[in-house]
Amino acid sequence: MSGRRDFQKEQLKALVFDLMGTCCDWHSSLLPSLQASPTLEQLPSSELSKFANDWRAGFFAEIHARFQARDPTEDIDITHRRLLDRLLSARGVDLKIWDEDVRQKLVDQWHFQIGWPDALPALSRLREKNFLVVLANGTTRLQLDIAKYSGLPFHALFSSQLLGLTKPDPAIYVKAMELMQLRPEECAIVAAHAYDLRAAKKLGMGTIYIQRATEDLDEDMTAIREEVDLFIDGTGGNVSSGLGELADMLGYGVSIHQSRAH
Repeated sequence: MSGRRDFQKEQLKALVFDLMGTCCDWHSSLLPSLQASPTLEQLPSSELSKFANDWRAGFFAEIHARFQARDPTEDIDITHRRLLDRLLSARGVDLKIWDEDVRQKLVDQWHFQIGWPDALPALSRLREKNFLVVLANGTTRLQLDIAKYSGLPFHALFSSQLLGLTKPDPAIYVKAMELMQLRPEECAIVAAHAYDLRAAKKLGMGTIYIQRATEDLDEDMTAIREEVDLFIDGTGGNVSSGLGELADMLGYGVSIHQSRAH
C-alpha cells in the first residue's frame, strides 16, 4: 500500500465505488459465455481473453468519445451490442453464424458478474460505518442485476443513466455528493481506473486506487501511486488484498454480519 499523502480517514463518511473492474471481475464472468459461443469455443484462452479485453476497451473508448462530444448517455446494452457486432464483423462472423439470440445472450452476460474474492467480505466490514455507494457509467438495471447476482452490499446505486451525466464529468461527482448531502472531504472515490480518480481529486474528494489485473493496462502504475491518496494492490486474488487491505487500513474488524454467521 502506498499513496501521495496521509489519508484523512477520520472525516470519511462515504466510499463511492466504481463497479465493473473495481468490485467485480467482469473478465472471469464473461469468459464462460465466450467459450460456449459458436466459432469461439475452439480458440485458445489467450484469444478469448483478448476478445473480451477488446470489447471492454471499446466500451471505454465509446464512453470517452461521447463525453468529449457532449452527447447524451446511452444504454450500455446498446453500446455493448454495437461493439460486439463490430468485433465479430472484423473477424468475419456474420448473423448466419452468430444469430440475434447468441449475441443478445452475450450482451446480457455483462449483467451477471461475480465480485473479486476480496469484495464481499471487505464491503461487509466497510458498510458498518460508511455509506457504500456505486457511482458508475451504465444503466440502473445493469447495476441492480450485478448487485443482486454478486451479493455485494451497497447502500445506493447511482448510474450515469439515473443522474443524466457521464464520468468523468465533474458534475456527476457533485450530483452524487449533493444527493448524499456530504462534502468532498467526507467522500472518497474507490476505483481501478485512474481517469475516475483524477476527476474526483480535482473536486477535493479522497482518492483510493485499487489495482486490478484487468484494468488500466496502458497506465503507468508508478505515476498513479504519486497521484492518489491511497494505492492498494488488488491483484493478489485473495480476501486480504485489494478492498480487504482497505478495510484493514481503515481499522475495520470482522463485520457484525460475519460474526453472526460463526
